[in-house]
Amino acid sequence: MATVRDICVAAGFNVVTALAFLLAFAFLRLQPVNDRVYFPKWYLKGMRDSPSSAGAAVTKYVNIDFRSYFKFLSWIPAALKMPEEELIEHAGLDSVIYLRIYRTGLKIFVPITILAFAILVPVNWTNDALEGLKVVQSDIDKLSLSNVPYGSKRFVAHVVMAYAFTFWTCYVLLKEYEIVTTMRLCFLASEKRRPDQFTVLVRNIPPDPDESVSELVEHFFLVNHPDHYLKHQVVYDANKLADLVEKKKKMRNWLDYYLLKFERKSKRPTTKTGWLGCFGSDVDAIDYYKSEIEKIGKEEAEERKKVMKDPKSIMPAAFVSFRSRWGAAVCAQTQQTSNPTTWLTEWAPEPRDVYWNNLSIPFVSLTVRRLIIAVAFFFLIFFYVVPIAFVQALANIEGIEKALPFLEPLIERPSIKSFIQGFLPGIALKIFLIVLPTILMYMSQFEGLISQSSLERRTASKYFIFLFFNVFLGSIITGSALEQLKTYLHQSANDIPRTFGVAVPMKATFFITYVMVDGWSGVALEITRIRAFVIFHLKNWFLVKTEKDREEAMDPGSICFYWSEPRIQLYFLLGLVYAPVTPLLLPFILVFFALAYVVYRHQIINVYNQRYESGAQFWPQVHLRIIVALIVSQLLLLGLLSTKGLEEATPALLVLPVLTIWFHKYCKNRFEPAFVRNPIQEAMKKDILERAREPNFDLKSYLADAYLHPVFKSDEVDKFFVADDPGAEEVIVPTKRHSRRTTPVPSVQSKQDGSDRLLLPESVLER
Repeated sequence: MATVRDICVAAGFNVVTALAFLLAFAFLRLQPVNDRVYFPKWYLKGMRDSPSSAGAAVTKYVNIDFRSYFKFLSWIPAALKMPEEELIEHAGLDSVIYLRIYRTGLKIFVPITILAFAILVPVNWTNDALEGLKVVQSDIDKLSLSNVPYGSKRFVAHVVMAYAFTFWTCYVLLKEYEIVTTMRLCFLASEKRRPDQFTVLVRNIPPDPDESVSELVEHFFLVNHPDHYLKHQVVYDANKLADLVEKKKKMRNWLDYYLLKFERKSKRPTTKTGWLGCFGSDVDAIDYYKSEIEKIGKEEAEERKKVMKDPKSIMPAAFVSFRSRWGAAVCAQTQQTSNPTTWLTEWAPEPRDVYWNNLSIPFVSLTVRRLIIAVAFFFLIFFYVVPIAFVQALANIEGIEKALPFLEPLIERPSIKSFIQGFLPGIALKIFLIVLPTILMYMSQFEGLISQSSLERRTASKYFIFLFFNVFLGSIITGSALEQLKTYLHQSANDIPRTFGVAVPMKATFFITYVMVDGWSGVALEITRIRAFVIFHLKNWFLVKTEKDREEAMDPGSICFYWSEPRIQLYFLLGLVYAPVTPLLLPFILVFFALAYVVYRHQIINVYNQRYESGAQFWPQVHLRIIVALIVSQLLLLGLLSTKGLEEATPALLVLPVLTIWFHKYCKNRFEPAFVRNPIQEAMKKDILERAREPNFDLKSYLADAYLHPVFKSDEVDKFFVADDPGAEEVIVPTKRHSRRTTPVPSVQSKQDGSDRLLLPESVLER
């Protein structure tokens, strides 16, 4: 168990590490050669020129203006200076609301920390209950609830503080939900025209023996949405073609590399034909990649023809666009037929948000896929207990000495012991979690979600569940069991819950070490962009020949919501759980929120280029997870006090989860509809304003290729079907169908004309 000395050593090490990263960033960002690494967003916007394009040879790479080095911390006020409205215009609403999560953390925990240290720390410290217990402990544990004697009336202070913490957290969450909802509605109202505002994704289109998918979609929407339907784009299964295009692109990159190498050395380069270019026979690299590109080009052409001609390549899904936002809103938010399992409609993601690979997955297989992933996720959580237990073993010196007795003389040295208990468990846990978000993202992709934003939200949910069960509960249970194993073995079964109740608050020392490693050093490492730094300079040295190549070599990245947001939620969970139990953890969490807010604000302004804009659709999940953390903290305090002889506090504490759940239901009913549905009234307002301002705008041309698969962007492949503006004359909707399963009942006028087909304006038939 970590002592005061261990925590101080770990804090010193992480502070030095974080400062080293920040100073390295402050120096590297001033060098002209790194300008595209640390300010790529401004280059993508065309608002910054490369400082290495002119001037003396030295100044192209190194900043020789020594006065600028005295302002190496100027990036901090610059990151905080941009107003929120300007930041929304610059980076989008998603980025701004992401930053509000950190601000919410500061709003919640600053007052809680002050209250906890003013009231609970003195209450805990001025007792000596731990001295009479035969449990493994340290001086830090005297600041926890464990140091209050069994049955003491002082626990009333913890109950009162639990109420204060709950009410303050709910108040902040309510205000933030109101603010975020208002910001979202204002953003949607003021947002520029986007293809997804007019487009709906239709899935599970029923097969028809008489018409193709494209003809069926055309007929269905001309009949059922005659005044608003504009065009449609069927969905192709072009995954294999996309793979070939990507493979060809990689081959071109290698060819460019070897051509550049040949220009520099005037010697024909060679490569191996085997795996990763490390095995097989030596061949001329330029000729080899030219032949590979030609070979892949032929395969690509054949696959392209197959996709265009083969009806099996057309999926029972389509992007359908309307003449107005109102028409799209009505279609997206209503049931289309009496059969609720066919003609399923939902808002289309914006084009850059579409995850094209999953559009080719049959809709009927989605349920099976989700069941498979649910089972796989359960086993992943179950088997990941092993590395979590290993991490907790590292935090237990006695366990290491028993497993590796030859290391005992080395481990018992004060500096080594402090390093092991104060730093090693945190870094070990961080290492075990590195690949997990990527695994969870692959699992979400297998489920069949059709947008990047939904994939990230689903992965974030999985990651939070994992962190809750394995990192939080797993660390508490396994860590307490390992530390107090000797005590458990020498006491009666009736005393084990009491010992466990004492041990749980003392696990705060482990989480303190993790917060310092992940929340201090990890955040500081983020701003240095080590990976992007290395990759850019490798590409710049070996592949870049033109300014366009240099721009493509930039990797601005984006907010990786699927792993960064659950990490924030873990800190909310730790802070709320340990606030009434072991308040010492709170200052470490405050440092994380403050540092992360400044760092990520800088990255959003200067670096990140978001791949999509969802209009803050993730906020309801953020709110829900903080509510879950609050309820867990209440239940855990209830359980701990029951082991400390204060059963009479149970009714008082049971009220808190009930009130918190009621508060969540209120927020869900009051605010969440704004995040899942678009108001018809707002859509109509925007349509009217747009028609008044731009009466001659050509919406057809604007939407022409918006939802065409990227591999077809340059081809003339089955473009959108386009219906012209409606006229006054009514004619019959043509159809090849012999049956009338989805055709409406003939109108009175059609019966009088002797026709059994529905009458519509003539111009909707023209292409």
